[in-house]
This record gives sequence, C-alpha cells and structure tokens, in this order.
Amino acid sequence: MTLTPASMCTPLKTLNESLSHRRRYMKHNFPINYTIRVRQREVFKLSNISRMKLQGEGLDEVVLQRLWFQVNQGVLKKIIRVMPDRHPSRPYTAELERRFKDAEGVFVHSHPAEVFQQELPETIQDIWDCLTEEPDRVPESSWRLASPKSLLDNFCQTMYCLFSECFASQEAQQDYCGVFHWKKGRKKDLQPES
Repeated sequence: MTLTPASMCTPLKTLNESLSHRRRYMKHNFPINYTIRVRQREVFKLSNISRMKLQGEGLDEVVLQRLWFQVNQGVLKKIIRVMPDRHPSRPYTAELERRFKDAEGVFVHSHPAEVFQQELPETIQDIWDCLTEEPDRVPESSWRLASPKSLLDNFCQTMYCLFSECFASQEAQQDYCGVFHWKKGRKKDLQPES
C-alpha cells in the first residue's frame, strides 16, 4: 500500500465538495429511471476494487488509482455527452470534469514518470484495453445501462477507498473500501448530499 501524496488531498477534497451535490444534479434534473449506456467496466464499484486486490497479489495502490482516473474520465464524458447544452446539470457536470482534470494533473505530477511507464498487471491491462477500445468494436454484451447518479455514487465511493488518507476522520479509522460503510445508516456521517 502506498500512501497518497499530500498534494492530492486538496484537489480531491475540492472534487468531493462538488460530488456532494450529485443528488440534486444527477437525480432531480433527470427523468425518473433515466439511464445511459456505458461499458461494463465503467461501472466501477468497491467490489471491483476488492476483487482486483484479491486477484492481484501485491497490487500497487497507484495502479488502482490510475485505473480510477481512466474509468471516471470516460464516465464524466459520457454523462456530459447525453446532456443538451441548456440542460440544468450541464454547468455542474462541466465544473466536476474540470475539477477532476485538476486532480488528475496533480496525481500525474506527484509521481515519477517511471510509474506511468511501468507495464500494468494483466488484469488491469485487460480493463484498460476494454476502456480504450473503439465503441463500435465493443460487443453488445459488454454494454450496460446505469443512471448518472449511480455512476457518480461509484465515483465518490471508490475515490474515498483509493485515496482514504485524504478523507481520514479524526475520531476513528474508517474502512471506506467496505461496502457496509456506505449502507444507508452510515451515509449521513459523511459528506451530506444536498
């Protein structure tokens, strides 16, 4: 486990501040049961991280963080792409994407270049290849429908898990990678959603 560089915490906390408004912008401003088509691998949940950690002996946290940035970059682009220019959530999503890019820039600059030139473990490389494959070459079975809000919920939860040092509570050590932490009763203890 590598510690998250301290320089990452400010942009991630800024990003988290934006994510705290996801309910209003990604649920209330969309029709009920509205979904968008995403690649199976773009539905990136805590269970995916747990599975990868179990499969990849000694999997470096930085590799998972790189994958997190790759996955969520695509997710944000897809959400923006489905919104008309005058959609009430478009400015919010554009700002979220800008803050995400800022965090990604700090992430890249806070690690030596060699980190990004290393060969990825096979399981991670397979996911990376799926994410970068041309959409018309992706088999129909590799697509699924997801709501913009659920995609941003996953975005937020996996961010807390992979960059937990930035969100550590003073009171007690939290297991942000545990699914039970995010169950209904615990949500109010974290950043309130508006």
